[in-house]
Amino acid sequence: MSTLPDAYYIEKIQAGETEYFAVLLDRYSNSVFALIIKIVSSREDAEELTQDVFLKVFSSLSSFQGNSLFSTWLYRIACNIAISFTRKKTYNWLAINESTIENIPEDELSNEVEQIEKEEQLVRLEKALEQLLPDERALVSLYYMQEKQIDEIASITGLSISNVKTKLHRCRKKIFLLMQTML
Repeated sequence: MSTLPDAYYIEKIQAGETEYFAVLLDRYSNSVFALIIKIVSSREDAEELTQDVFLKVFSSLSSFQGNSLFSTWLYRIACNIAISFTRKKTYNWLAINESTIENIPEDELSNEVEQIEKEEQLVRLEKALEQLLPDERALVSLYYMQEKQIDEIASITGLSISNVKTKLHRCRKKIFLLMQTML
């Protein structure tokens, strides 16, 4: 039953057969949760926000036009809800001067990442990710963890393709700087 394309289930749900929403929930709940937890950094908040996302998706499914993939539409809702949530909370973000980010040579960036032991690197990477802004964490999570293509990330975030590439590049440099401060 769950091997059919999303469009099949969406059509059924829009026709009033709401029990098919369970298939979409099963199909996407783990990946939506994984995306949200990377943005909000709290398991409890991520669980609640994941529920909020699916409630919004269910109530808005009649407006889904099919102009994009269902997953793109879903991730856009998830990103917006998670980022809006983080704006309401008080966090301490580390500000890094843009000129400092621009002055990092690419070869130094690559060499440093290869030299660090993987386990230590993962711990530092997680800590660095937590210090990024919510929208930056969303981009990193979509690209590296959810393995979304740049054009799909652009659709999800509403950014241009070149802006997504630029922001990902800056995030990578920012992560490098943050990891350097943890040495």
